[in-house]
Amino acid sequence: MNWQEVCERSDLHNLPFKIELDEQGKIIMSPVKVYHSAFQGKIGALLDRLAKGHVLIECAIKTPKGTKVADIAWASGERFKRIIAEVECSIAPEVCVEVWSSTNTSAEIEEKQRLYFDTGCQEVWMCSKDGQIAFYNRAGRIENSILIPQFPQFVDLFA
Repeated sequence: MNWQEVCERSDLHNLPFKIELDEQGKIIMSPVKVYHSAFQGKIGALLDRLAKGHVLIECAIKTPKGTKVADIAWASGERFKRIIAEVECSIAPEVCVEVWSSTNTSAEIEEKQRLYFDTGCQEVWMCSKDGQIAFYNRAGRIENSILIPQFPQFVDLFA
């Protein structure tokens, strides 16, 4: 199965979890909890306020190991023009954000980071369950985002 087929299947619409594809085209489903959705909304709103560009929630990205879905992504206007008409991003947005969930493993997250970077992402941000943000570029962990330096290192769901 490819991402276009997933998008066209009405029985896969409005599911209460995230869908991705592995390299064989098999569907991988991940349930999300309320805190996960809350962080997506809060991070997306902060990105929208702090950076000129486009915020994408549940952004499908075509990778060599199937379609991966970044919880939140940010694309510059130039990159957004390249991907807006695509079913899945042929090039990753400049920033891809993952919110840790109870089902994530370190190996899975590290692989997603690598795949996002290999597909053109410039920074991957990781949000822990308590709201701590860790920023990464291809070289490894960085203190703050280089692309959006004013983005906080902590996201408070109650602020």
